[in-house]
Amino acid sequence: MRVIAVCVLLAASLPAALAPPRPLVIAHRGASGYRPEHTVEAYRLAVEMGADYIEPDLVATKDGVLIARHENEIGATTDVADRFPDRKSTKTVDGRSVTGWFSEDFTLAEFKTLRARERLAFRSHAYDGQFQVPTFDEVIELAQTLGAARGRVVGIYPETKHPSYFRSIQLPLEEPLLASLQKHGWNRRDAPVFIQSFEAGNLRELRRKTTVRLVQLVSGPAMVAGEGLKSIAEYADGVGPEKRLVVPVQPDGSLASPTDLIARAHAAGLLVHVWTVRVEKEFLPAAYQGDAGREFAQLRELGVDGVFTDFPDVAVKSYGSTSPQK
Repeated sequence: MRVIAVCVLLAASLPAALAPPRPLVIAHRGASGYRPEHTVEAYRLAVEMGADYIEPDLVATKDGVLIARHENEIGATTDVADRFPDRKSTKTVDGRSVTGWFSEDFTLAEFKTLRARERLAFRSHAYDGQFQVPTFDEVIELAQTLGAARGRVVGIYPETKHPSYFRSIQLPLEEPLLASLQKHGWNRRDAPVFIQSFEAGNLRELRRKTTVRLVQLVSGPAMVAGEGLKSIAEYADGVGPEKRLVVPVQPDGSLASPTDLIARAHAAGLLVHVWTVRVEKEFLPAAYQGDAGREFAQLRELGVDGVFTDFPDVAVKSYGSTSPQK
């Protein structure tokens, strides 16, 4: 608790010229705290709230089109079970048995008959059944159009989901991803694009094919221990750690002392974009006393370069509405 109070006090008292740089606000699956995730409406709302980047997770359709879904199992986020009940199956994805409905079993035309649903029971379901599933091309076009209309850059932060699995079934993600970026003029180093993945092999392959900035996602400490960060820096421009690798949380919801991960990553020449800040009690550690602004403030004071959040309006309120593109 004392760590949080000190961080918030410092953020409030430092002169603007001395305050830590404003982190990028990355809309996690769009403004997914307010609209069904990975929909045009969630992305648009995120931009209206001031997000710097919108994040489409990418999976492939049966006909090889990239669409925005968090997983290739789409039963939890669409009405597919109602429209195609006979397509339910069980598959092994990355060594795990999964039962449901899978993106690779549906053509894009069939996807356009589906409608998105809110995944989490405790969030509003008022918009269930209203919004389509967008393609990656549609997400890029949306970012470019909304950015132009607002006189600022709106970036995209695609994640390749299960890339090894998709390549194993002859539906690779990398080539169509880069083709879409090329089509829209964003397959270049200075484009407002980060490509992220949990698979190092996927990122190493992408590094050979593009100069777009790459980010290694990390969910546990092993990958960033010892010489791990130096290894990541060989192919990636940043690291995306789960936020508890930066500020550990005890079982009772209290916070342990921050780790040295940010300092070590910066020393290795890597940006640090943490995931994911949410405002609900189901996600927000008790130590923040129901105020996600405290968590945003602490992460800024610790020096993160970007923060993924389902609630970009709360992040923008904490950090301000203007960020340099990094």
